[in-house]
Amino acid sequence: MMVVVPNREATMRAQALAHEIAIDRVDLEALDKFLRSDRSPPNSMMLSKLDGFLTGIAIGPELIRPSEWLPLIWGGKAPEFAGLDEANAILGSLMARYNEILREIADDALAPIFWTDRNGTVIAMDWTEGFLQAIKLRADAWKPLFTSKRDGKLLFPILSLCCDKNGASLLGLPPEAEDRIVEQAPEFIPNCVIGIAAYWRRKGPRQIAICSKPAPRPEPSHVTIKVGRNDPCPCGSGRKFKRCCGQTA
Repeated sequence: MMVVVPNREATMRAQALAHEIAIDRVDLEALDKFLRSDRSPPNSMMLSKLDGFLTGIAIGPELIRPSEWLPLIWGGKAPEFAGLDEANAILGSLMARYNEILREIADDALAPIFWTDRNGTVIAMDWTEGFLQAIKLRADAWKPLFTSKRDGKLLFPILSLCCDKNGASLLGLPPEAEDRIVEQAPEFIPNCVIGIAAYWRRKGPRQIAICSKPAPRPEPSHVTIKVGRNDPCPCGSGRKFKRCCGQTA
């Protein structure tokens, strides 16, 4: 009996076509602007966290359909679109970024969307929190990687930047170790994600789509958001940047 494994990019494209949503262009500027607007629910993910979340969804051990993960982007509440055109544009950008992530990984050239403070320090913590949230959607399915002696270490640079509900290091790392990882994360994370995707491919039929058209090799990271020390933190906590994620910068 032949088993048909869903191609993730093809699945996303089919669902978008069913709702007449264009997914051929990623408009990160428009997406970021909408996520920061009053029409986006207050607990919506910001751009960097959203990118980490989409990456975890895209490369994970199981195909998760948009009907399950889209509501989590908005914090469980519905966004207020100005009209059908804006709704299609925003949803199209989300799905296009999902597919772009798959193509970048297939080319061994992932470009995560991190953000920076005004001193130029790259901050990856928001991105890693989004990736962890994607893992939690299929925690049992991710267990083989967590328990793998050879490949489990691929998760370390990502999880080491995540915090528990009290704001402490999720892995219980001392501050000096955490500071070193913060500095190195923008370089390590793309390679770790590519390694994680390869791990899941080895565990079963290939599910990640290969890009049919050659694309220019992206830089190791997108730096798209600049935040001042006294500005609201992009993570959506409501606190100032210097009192939230900026404490590690």
